[in-house]
Amino acid sequence: MSLLPDLNNRVALVTGASRGIGRAIAVALAEAGASVAVNYRERVVEALSVVTDIQAMGRRAVAVRADVSVSAEVTDMVTRVSAELGPIDVLVNNAGLAIIRGIDDLTEEEFDTTIAVNLKSAFLCTKAVLPHMRAQKWGRIVNISSGAARGAGGVGLHYNASKAGMEGLTRGYAARLVKEGVTVNAVSPSLIETDMVRSGVASSPARIPMGRFGTSEEVAQAVLMVMGNGYMTGQTIQLNGGMSFL
Repeated sequence: MSLLPDLNNRVALVTGASRGIGRAIAVALAEAGASVAVNYRERVVEALSVVTDIQAMGRRAVAVRADVSVSAEVTDMVTRVSAELGPIDVLVNNAGLAIIRGIDDLTEEEFDTTIAVNLKSAFLCTKAVLPHMRAQKWGRIVNISSGAARGAGGVGLHYNASKAGMEGLTRGYAARLVKEGVTVNAVSPSLIETDMVRSGVASSPARIPMGRFGTSEEVAQAVLMVMGNGYMTGQTIQLNGGMSFL
């Protein structure tokens, strides 16, 4: 029995997939057989590069621009993906924003923006794809959280709140969809070697017991793992190199 999902003839949407973790997940889904919609907001060149890499595997892929914190843009995105690739069977809510702020510097606008991009977007995208998943009695949704959901983190309390909310959203959907063939899980990475981490959250892996940053590909591996397990739902998988065991 394969531990990885068979995604042949499935259509996947990955939000925030133009670089880093999102890019690695999009490529991994294609390797598992899926046709992949690569969502981006600003980085069109990078998104098209991901599409080119996926097409080179012989898989179908499209880049689709949308601000996933805006309902109308999410609706339009899902309509376009469905027209070009087919109805969406797999959703990875990866899009995120990390504005590094202390508690005295954080503004109301920055708080609202973080919640909208990191949390509301997952609600909007899930709402948009659920009708098809429920109708066919099969779907896989994975939300990308963070160790900041349960610890202090290095970004700020607004980021903590958005990621804690993501895990609550995961459990809420999982409990309500468990009898309909749709699983909803979260993957919670900490200190993955991405631009965000290197730019200010952590300049070195000194505090990681494993002695190194994680990789985007290791996050993608965990995403595929939870998709391949039809009995797992409502769970949060931690990837943190031994920093915590919550």
